[in-house]
Amino acid sequence: MTVSQAVDFVTCDLLDDHPDTQVCSPSIDGKSFRNFGGRKAFGGLVVTVKCFEDNSRVKELLATEGAGKVLVVDGGASMRCALLGDLIGESAVKNHWAGVIVYGCVRDVDALATLDLGVQALASIPQKSNRKGLGETDVTLSFGGLMIESGMYVYADNNGILVSDVALIS
Repeated sequence: MTVSQAVDFVTCDLLDDHPDTQVCSPSIDGKSFRNFGGRKAFGGLVVTVKCFEDNSRVKELLATEGAGKVLVVDGGASMRCALLGDLIGESAVKNHWAGVIVYGCVRDVDALATLDLGVQALASIPQKSNRKGLGETDVTLSFGGLMIESGMYVYADNNGILVSDVALIS
């Protein structure tokens, strides 16, 4: 799937057609993923990053070419600061990323909603993160009953999040 292709799917239908696909739990620690971006359905090749209250790696990755990719961020479900905001979101759009999924918080939600970018996160908070250059990329992530690795595929919409070893849309 390239960024120039219109993403036209419903996760329910994808799951019906591919029942062995991983499904993210609808509630994680009492929180659920919500859409914050301008794209309500998005998917693509997974790139992973694990960081806790430091969005340095998120900013770095989204400043690189991301056509057909989705950044999946394990922020440890922190509710103390945001790992994505409008400026980094604008960088992601400029670099053709399909979306960002944050197991944590985002900020600047009104601006994010205007971007041609899929964004799902657990919550919003105005507090920005501290950048200390910490975080790991291309690591296995585990949250919401999912095991996610770079090179897998993720699909997200208002119904939920799916993860697959293979592309479900050609």
